[in-house]
Amino acid sequence: MELFRSHVLVCGGTGCTSSGTPKIIKRFEEKLAENKLDKEVKVIRTGCFGLCEAGPIVIVYPEGTFYARVTEENVDVIVSEHLLKGRIVDEFVYKDHLEHDADEVLPESLTEIPFYKDQQRVALRNCGMIDPENIDEYIAFDGYSALGKVLTEMTPEEVIQVVQDSGLRGRGGGGFSTGLKWKFTRQAQGDVKYIVCNADEGDPGAFMDRSVLEGDPHSLIEAMTIAGYACGAHEGYIYVRFEYPIAVKRLGIAIKQAREYGLLGKDILGTGFDFDIQIRLGAGAFVCGEETALMSSIEGNRGEPRPRPPFPSIKGLFGKPTTENNVETFANVPQILLKGAEWFRTMGTERSPGTKVFALGGKINNTGLVEIPMGTPLRKVIYDIGGGIPNGKAFKAVQTGGPSGGCIPASQLDVPIEFDTLTAIGSMMGSGGMIVVDEDNCMVDLARFFLDFTVDESCGKCTPCRIGTKRMLEILERIVAGKGKEGDIEKLEELGQMIKNTSLCGLGQTAPNPVLSTIKHFRSEYEAHIKDKKCPAHQCQALLQYVIKDDCRGCTACARVCPVGCISGEVKKQHVIDQDKCIKCGACMEKCRFNSIEKR
Repeated sequence: MELFRSHVLVCGGTGCTSSGTPKIIKRFEEKLAENKLDKEVKVIRTGCFGLCEAGPIVIVYPEGTFYARVTEENVDVIVSEHLLKGRIVDEFVYKDHLEHDADEVLPESLTEIPFYKDQQRVALRNCGMIDPENIDEYIAFDGYSALGKVLTEMTPEEVIQVVQDSGLRGRGGGGFSTGLKWKFTRQAQGDVKYIVCNADEGDPGAFMDRSVLEGDPHSLIEAMTIAGYACGAHEGYIYVRFEYPIAVKRLGIAIKQAREYGLLGKDILGTGFDFDIQIRLGAGAFVCGEETALMSSIEGNRGEPRPRPPFPSIKGLFGKPTTENNVETFANVPQILLKGAEWFRTMGTERSPGTKVFALGGKINNTGLVEIPMGTPLRKVIYDIGGGIPNGKAFKAVQTGGPSGGCIPASQLDVPIEFDTLTAIGSMMGSGGMIVVDEDNCMVDLARFFLDFTVDESCGKCTPCRIGTKRMLEILERIVAGKGKEGDIEKLEELGQMIKNTSLCGLGQTAPNPVLSTIKHFRSEYEAHIKDKKCPAHQCQALLQYVIKDDCRGCTACARVCPVGCISGEVKKQHVIDQDKCIKCGACMEKCRFNSIEKR
């Protein structure tokens, strides 16, 4: 075994890869060789570190120095100064968005960075820590220890009991007891049973499962094998999006390695237990995130949901008893089996134990992946971990649960994040998307955006979803176009409740949530659009007016860039915009150097 004095960990997640990670790794290897350090320093491509806003990220161990927004040119300096001479390059060390005293020492290592301080990593424990394409590194971090313990020391019933006692609930959005789901499959009649992993992550802005697949694929393989043993299944399927090429590649490598090590396939660890896994690629249909539609797709059929009951634990994939969990749910299982149910319950709340991973995005300084104990107040996530809202803007709301979720307003910033509390205020946990919006966002248009996505992704099998959501979208489009009518809000509420109560699957049942929650918390914005023909956030183009203020200096810059010639006025005198001709493109406002044009 080769020993190295330093390890250079480079983020190899999709975000950093798209920002130039492959070139950065190549540059490190070239510069280390030039300086004869290639036998002393090892470069490792890892999974996502979480703080995507700071990418590409490089962490140098043993110091733990966290370098942010690294470029190829930065690599030369890091090698010559830090790795050769032992001097940390302060210029490239990560600096957060918070205010600091002049004499305050900025954080250098990951554990000192505010973004990470309040996180507890369970599902993401190995992401950014190991080479996901090296099974030996996973094993070095207790990988497959839980599988060994389960196969040699525990009965299937004991495994299920531990998972049930832990209180682990499905992290895909439903929040159903994982142990109970496994128990139902175990008790179902039949010699052939299946384990299915739902890696079809379709929510806009969500990438929690993708990061586990890219950064720690062996944790999924280990967990699915444990589930197979507990449920009496010998075959598993991972249904992953075709749009996740890095994840698909690393999953394939991990499965091959696990087979070679005798950890997957026939007679695992010499115990006589057989279990193998196949990968199935999805074509990007959002509805295939619903478990029965996903199973239909694996079977080679159109991805449409099936009526329930019978539930998949009785009649699932190929008509056989099936346990289906998402990636994050499975990622918790090995640690629960190793450390026990009580350990897991030390985190989170009584009804929602453990942690939850969120993809924090939108109008927030620290975009990225966050894993926090259940019950953490939303305020802590937004301001302490997320670093607050950019440009000093005011927080307005956060959309949780993607197109299936709802908006949480500023008045409920202190609500603890857990399954039941989010449902109680009209939102939901979902798979973990968390999109932050500020004072400049129009809540009516936000609802229209999410509903437009759902309408496009509806499979069309049931009438309430196929037609009802389309009618709701038409009303919203009229409202943002300035053609809303009295009674539209009430019509949206009535349609929304009917769709929720009568749709076949979870997609339709939750599709109205963004509309209903924004009406509940931001009804005045809907009324302003309909009654006053105004968008309070100045975002809906049809309701905008660009107005030149009294302090106009008459420089004529705005008139020169106007594509339709609707601005008139003499030099050094206030100009005027002809509102009947204005196409509301905003070119005049962008060009004005004196901030003399405003949106109303």
